[in-house]
Amino acid sequence: MRKRRAILELIKILNKTRDFISRPENDFTYSGWQDCQDALDEIDSLILRLKKNDMPDKLEIKILFAPTGPVQEVSLSGGWSEEYLVLAYKFDGAIAEVYK
Repeated sequence: MRKRRAILELIKILNKTRDFISRPENDFTYSGWQDCQDALDEIDSLILRLKKNDMPDKLEIKILFAPTGPVQEVSLSGGWSEEYLVLAYKFDGAIAEVYK
C-alpha cells in the first residue's frame, strides 16, 4: 500500500512538472528534448506507465530530475528554478519509496 501511495505521489509530481514544462517561455535547447511536445510526450508516457503499474526502469525516470538533466535545464531557461528545487526534492522522496 505504501508503494502505491508513492506511485500516486510520483504521478502528481510529474503532472505538476508537466504544467511547468508547458509554459510558453521555456527554452528546450539544452534539455535534450526537441521542443515542448517532445518533453510532454515523454512525461505523459511515464505517467501512463505508472498508472498501469508498468514500472519504468529507475534510471529512465530518475534522469529527468538529475543535475543538469532535462527538467532542470528547462527550469533554468524558463525562470522557474526555485519551483524546480521543490519538485526535485519531492521527486527524490517519491522515487526512493517507489524503487526501494
